[in-house]
Amino acid sequence: MKKTKIIFWASTIFIFLFEGIMPLITLLFAPQYINAGTSPLGYPDYFAVALALFKFIGALAILLPAIPDRLKEWAYAGLTFNLIFAMISHAVVDGNIGFILLPAGIMAILAMSYFSKNVIQRADIRRKQGNIPVFNQMA
Repeated sequence: MKKTKIIFWASTIFIFLFEGIMPLITLLFAPQYINAGTSPLGYPDYFAVALALFKFIGALAILLPAIPDRLKEWAYAGLTFNLIFAMISHAVVDGNIGFILLPAGIMAILAMSYFSKNVIQRADIRRKQGNIPVFNQMA
């Protein structure tokens, strides 16, 4: 269980920093670069600003333990859709394999966060019900 929690927190913090903090820092301190990734793909400037804000909100939602599970599910889904459409946009517009694989790698880390969160939640439910010993599970 300790290994699963380490995987969860490491992957979730990475997602928060990469998908949440980096776009927000760019928006606040270097706004001239906020559309550097979206403008070559043909998206308008306002889309980049909205995307940065929503990515920050979604990443924050998966990071904070007090956020309800249903909202976390929507945040994971939104971040996943964002990464899927980033891959599609890069494949269609510029075809650069590096630009296509980067969102795929980030999505793999997001999946690690999501699935480890579910393993931890199931173990907590079982522990509260007294059904199984918690030690040695997913260790």
